[in-house]
Amino acid sequence: MDKIGFGVIGAGFWGRNHSRVLSELPNTRLVAVCDIDVTRAQDVAKRYEAEWYTSLEKLLARTDIEAVSVCTPTTTHASVSLAALSEGKHLLIEKPIADSVESARKIIDAGRGRGLLIMTGFIERFNPGLKRLKSLVERGVLGDIVLAFARRVGRWPERIGDVGVVKDSAIHDIDLMRHLFNEEPLSVYARAGSLGHKYEDYAEIMLKFSGIRSGFVEANWLTPRKVRSLTVTGREAIAVLDFITQEVVVENADETVTKKHEWEEPLKAELAHFASSIQEGKQPDVTAYDGLRALEICEAVLTSAQTGAVQVLKSTI
Repeated sequence: MDKIGFGVIGAGFWGRNHSRVLSELPNTRLVAVCDIDVTRAQDVAKRYEAEWYTSLEKLLARTDIEAVSVCTPTTTHASVSLAALSEGKHLLIEKPIADSVESARKIIDAGRGRGLLIMTGFIERFNPGLKRLKSLVERGVLGDIVLAFARRVGRWPERIGDVGVVKDSAIHDIDLMRHLFNEEPLSVYARAGSLGHKYEDYAEIMLKFSGIRSGFVEANWLTPRKVRSLTVTGREAIAVLDFITQEVVVENADETVTKKHEWEEPLKAELAHFASSIQEGKQPDVTAYDGLRALEICEAVLTSAQTGAVQVLKSTI
């Protein structure tokens, strides 16, 4: 089957990574890179043997580009995505899908009925360790689940300047808990604030699910050591996933077992899956609706932190 021709919009940190992976995968071809900074556009394009542009319109006009990765600042996601959809391009939009629920809905509305795929870039969904952890939950190895506790902490990534830690970092774990439990949270209570940044740089988030299950997310840009972990507590066992090493440690009454597997790059799995979805004409595992729902919950988190009140979550999708 022919390779899918891709354009990458935004040649910053994630744009460089997308360009590298798209130039390596067997089912994709990196055609062009676009950035308003001509030096960045040229550098990335030259490295991966692609064309470069500073004009979004010129990149989108190319008929050999079937899909684009949107790796621009969050506040530009809506305008860039709407332009790409109008030119008939499939979209992978790095999280968050947009800077507001209203903008996310505009993207979804624009794509409806066009036969175009829109995927939200929740890279942790493609972490092999997460897939093993979800399998443990679904097979009942951990027993009845009581709590999922995520920690996503570390120093502020200076490239992020238009959203806070909730929409940049905690949004990953909010999405993962929806995915892990296969249901929507019913309500949220949160505390958040800023100790040194324009937007919030720490947040503690409590999500209530049906029955006895709860989700807790700790996210900040303050902690010296980078931690990316997810602990799931069940009646029969506890499982701890380290997203960085992809190891899963399972502890029950009798033993502690560390499940090690060969490390795999989640971004490669994510982009390969998106390209395959286009080739097969089927919805990707992570859709624009997942991006919208996670964003709705993030905005409820911020409202709860501002008001000090529990927010009941009602999806408007």
